[in-house]
Amino acid sequence: MADRKGEPEFLDDLVDIEAELDEEQDVDFSEEELELDELRAERDDLKDKFMRALADAENARKRSDRDRREAENYGGSKLARDLLSVYDNMKRAMDTATDEQRAVSSALIEGIELTMRELLSVYGKHGIKVIAPAVGDKFDPNQHEAMFEAPVPNTSAGDIIQVMAEGFLLHDRLLRAAQVGVSSNPG
Repeated sequence: MADRKGEPEFLDDLVDIEAELDEEQDVDFSEEELELDELRAERDDLKDKFMRALADAENARKRSDRDRREAENYGGSKLARDLLSVYDNMKRAMDTATDEQRAVSSALIEGIELTMRELLSVYGKHGIKVIAPAVGDKFDPNQHEAMFEAPVPNTSAGDIIQVMAEGFLLHDRLLRAAQVGVSSNPG
């Protein structure tokens, strides 16, 4: 009978050992699962950081390309602005020359005209365009600077009545607005 009493004890021990093993496996499994979840969260966080860094790098590349293009196109704007007075002075010289002076100094006048053409050609190569409004054109505040307003008969308000100086564009930016007089007639 002692064997029979030992059997149930042995079987009870087996049942207890199996229960302990099941608990350990459950604990191990849940620890592994927690570790796997942590690793997934870390992976997702690193992936998000990588994608943000990639987007930042792409934005920096685009910004540097834009800055390089702007430097190429507009880097010489100070020099171009300074050279506008050369054009203005040569134009004034040509406008004030009388027919008599043109006849006497034809070689000089021709030299000034050639120099002006060359200057305009160089301006064109570098994206500088002349804004040359005419009397009677409508005033455009984006390209013209009103130097004065005056009521002039047979004009309507906003008409250009006099052009003092031509304006210039560098690519799509205004270097200098054309200086004009504008009619202030009410109708």
